[in-house]
Amino acid sequence: MNLRAFLLGAIASLAAVNADVTMINHDTVKPFAQPEPTTESEKSAVKYKPQLHISYGCHPYPAVQADGSVSAGLKWAGWADGKCKGSGMGSQVYSRSDWYKDKWAIMYAWYFPKGRQYIYKYKSGHRHYWSYAIIWTDNPNPDNSTILGVSMSAGVGFRKTSPPKSKFVIDGTTVKFDSYRSFWGSKQGVRLTTKSGDTQDLITWEQLTDEARTALSDADFDVNWSLKKVVMPLKDDAFTEKLKKAYPW
Repeated sequence: MNLRAFLLGAIASLAAVNADVTMINHDTVKPFAQPEPTTESEKSAVKYKPQLHISYGCHPYPAVQADGSVSAGLKWAGWADGKCKGSGMGSQVYSRSDWYKDKWAIMYAWYFPKGRQYIYKYKSGHRHYWSYAIIWTDNPNPDNSTILGVSMSAGVGFRKTSPPKSKFVIDGTTVKFDSYRSFWGSKQGVRLTTKSGDTQDLITWEQLTDEARTALSDADFDVNWSLKKVVMPLKDDAFTEKLKKAYPW
């Protein structure tokens, strides 16, 4: 098989997968209400739910609703926060947790309808964008755990710190993050901040409906090899890989 045939096959495969996902306007996606946590993992995710301050770009929006309909995002045009200063339907933060190298990792992910990532001279942004942060603790038991470290999807690679300075954490549980534009990477990222931000209703990967979880896994969000920031970070083939790269020790 030659390279051209391979690339055409890959494109056709992606198109076939995405064709099964229903896309709707970014401001019509209904977020999940935050459910009452029942497991230790869910309770820890709620306990350590972070704040997000917005210094640049869109505010976070829900990416998927209960029936599996996914946000169609926004074309990268105009102001960085144009038409995305917050949904009247409400917002959302997603999480997924697991053990990694004897540390309990809680990844929180925010979806933005569009985001900045330099691609080439005449294209500086993209429809769809994901940012995420990982809280590393010593135990999934919310009554017997503490924050050991923090990792963030930065403008270039990952920011990692262990442990975070107290000025960035409220009451030892709520880390304050900032969504910003990186000068060096010319793209959006997440960093620690002393500024207060907002919290969003949390839904864990396991609490999603089957339809929503499948849709988030199948939707390609117009991704290609140069746009890793567009990959949904909680899905099976991305989650462990990102924990590995973000591990702060």
